[in-house]
Amino acid sequence: MIRYKQTRQQSAELLRLALAQIGQHDAAANPTTYAVWYEYVSGTNPRLSADIDKCLVAEPRLGDATVERLYREHIAEIDEATAERVRESFGRVMAELSQSALRTGDSANAFGERLSQLNRSLTQADAPLLSSQLSETLASTEQMQSSVATLQQQVTRSHQEIEALRDELERTREDAVRCPLTRVLNRKGFDQRLRAMLDPQQTTASSNCLVLFDIDHFKKVNDTHGHLLGDRVLATIGEVLGLSIRTLPGASAARYGGEEFAVLLPGRSLDEATALAEAVRKSVKSVKIKHRTSDAILGNISVSAGVAALRAGDDEAAVIARADAALYRSKQEGRDRVSVG
Repeated sequence: MIRYKQTRQQSAELLRLALAQIGQHDAAANPTTYAVWYEYVSGTNPRLSADIDKCLVAEPRLGDATVERLYREHIAEIDEATAERVRESFGRVMAELSQSALRTGDSANAFGERLSQLNRSLTQADAPLLSSQLSETLASTEQMQSSVATLQQQVTRSHQEIEALRDELERTREDAVRCPLTRVLNRKGFDQRLRAMLDPQQTTASSNCLVLFDIDHFKKVNDTHGHLLGDRVLATIGEVLGLSIRTLPGASAARYGGEEFAVLLPGRSLDEATALAEAVRKSVKSVKIKHRTSDAILGNISVSAGVAALRAGDDEAAVIARADAALYRSKQEGRDRVSVG
């Protein structure tokens, strides 16, 4: 799913809202619960938000089972080791914050009792007792100030640690939808971004496009030069695609499968998408890949491309089929070209 950078002030406010939601429900305060409510209050996951709103009608205080299901169905999975590490860290942060709040509460109660005693001494006009009570109240005031300062420091540290945990979850979730070889999205990430681009609640763009690329004669590269060089070719294509979309807000590059790649272009016209596909085609042809064990340069690598714009009523299968048909036409007409579907 597409995410946007937040200012520190916005991040702090979202953190406050998420923790407030956690306090209003029965599910345990853990990373899973935090992730669900953070995404809900941030508004970055409309499907999750709609499901939560529906659940709240029948279950005003969401429990562990419901929150676990919401996380599983609407938020990318993380590996168990990361989940356990974050769960322990989150539990420690919350325990420390709770202890600081309890200590501050005890100091506040003691301070309140000192004020009551001082008030009684003032009423009785007992000078010796009043002097003693003033000294004790001053000491209680200093203790209260110290407790509040300690709580403020603990809240700041807790906020920083929770933000670090959130960032770790975000990185892990991003890794789960990224191809480790090419560093572009994997098929799961592609499917998520395509669904988002098709969802009218997540995009208001009047024009959205999909480009499919296929490396020409890639099997021959593997058969002739080996899979290690083939992997270098794949990684190079991923790098070219990443560079090609880096200035296009919302654009995504993905490894669609095998030697096939895709680019999602929300808010871009068919002409713009075709121009980008042509630019990628030319960039790939200009790349020279050397054998690691020699100075021999692999012959020009080329790609074929198919471009399609989303039409009213399109689902995921329809737009993919149209782009794939255009790609097939490029292959049939001699490869190393761009066709529009």
